[in-house]
Amino acid sequence: MLPGLEAAELPADAVEVGRIADAWGIKGWFKVLPYSADPEALFSSKRWYLLPAEKGAKTFVGTQVLRLREAKEHSGTVVASAHEVDDRTAAEALRGARIFIARTNFPTAAKDEFYWIDLIGLDVVNREGVALGRVAELLATGPQTVLVLSAEELNEAGVAKSVERMIPFVAKFVDDVSLAQRRITVDWQPDY
Repeated sequence: MLPGLEAAELPADAVEVGRIADAWGIKGWFKVLPYSADPEALFSSKRWYLLPAEKGAKTFVGTQVLRLREAKEHSGTVVASAHEVDDRTAAEALRGARIFIARTNFPTAAKDEFYWIDLIGLDVVNREGVALGRVAELLATGPQTVLVLSAEELNEAGVAKSVERMIPFVAKFVDDVSLAQRRITVDWQPDY
């Protein structure tokens, strides 16, 4: 365990939102590489849960809680300071740590906006009620986001095979997203 940090349980609804890249300055600030283009979740939570880096040196084990003083955007990245991190050496010890935040601490999404984490696992059906698959992941392709669906379908011989579909997540093809019903309705056909 790092000096000043306390061991904690990772919340059941924890979402990995970034990682600590390196120390920033001499007063304990550190650079964060967010996994989202809009790192609002990092700014909305005052408690970050850290897990050690997946690769490289491990300066701590288990889950540690970090109590934030401040997090802000700076030159295209995010920088932050925490109560438990007072100098550059302590900030350097966090290098590579994975940052998790409880999903309940995310800011409320605007109307017709969704967090990717909330879309993963939703069933996708078309207007005729034909099941097209389940959202396995999303891809940012630049101009639009794409839903990547996985499904099991029977081939001509009656043998189940895995199928992957990609559907642009744009109003032209997406009719409705119901988080409560865990379903997305689309204007899409199985043979597209």
